[in-house]
Amino acid sequence: MNLRVFGDPVLFELGPVPVTETMVTSLGVSLALVGVAAAMRSSLSRNPQGWLSTVALMAVEWLDKLVTDIVGHPQPGVTVVTGSLFLFIAACNVAGQLPSTHPATGSLSTTSALAAVVFLAVPFAGIHARGLRGYLWHYFRPNPLFLPLHLISELSRTLALSVRLFGNVMSGHLVVGLLVALAGFLVPTPMMALDVLIGLLQAYIFTVLSTVYIGAAISAEEEA
Repeated sequence: MNLRVFGDPVLFELGPVPVTETMVTSLGVSLALVGVAAAMRSSLSRNPQGWLSTVALMAVEWLDKLVTDIVGHPQPGVTVVTGSLFLFIAACNVAGQLPSTHPATGSLSTTSALAAVVFLAVPFAGIHARGLRGYLWHYFRPNPLFLPLHLISELSRTLALSVRLFGNVMSGHLVVGLLVALAGFLVPTPMMALDVLIGLLQAYIFTVLSTVYIGAAISAEEEA
């Protein structure tokens, strides 16, 4: 019997927990990222002038600058969250080019989970920066009647984050897969390269929007 969870085929079960293809791919990507991060950390301590250390420093500086430009001032906590999202999404999109590998971000369950992380990070960052009362008060501005609109806005943008990433990644993967099936591996290679570029662009867009939402929660008091 072919079981599916959120449209993903179930590969096996660990007791009552079904393990899907997307879960396995996500775990593989996560372990690979942890391994790369560990290698970069080791390189920084042993050989700070090496090429691996240089790549690590450039990546951190780029993410720090991105967050600073959007929020207006350095926010290391935001950099950790949005930087992790960027690396995971980008790695998933690149891994989708491997033979017989479906990108985890091509599953609505994965993109919904990523959007949920942003949805929860927004109030957490806002409360941490301005306190519970200060954060909740912005929902009633400029008029208490705007409360439902503020809530609908936060829910709708979370849904948009999820659906946008899912749609772009899924469509690109399907096009490349169809070309490979019809024309073989070599002919669609330029399309595969374009799909990788689009995947990296989608990771960047998701990261920028996430930073904008979290940064708005932090700086809402300053705009009053």
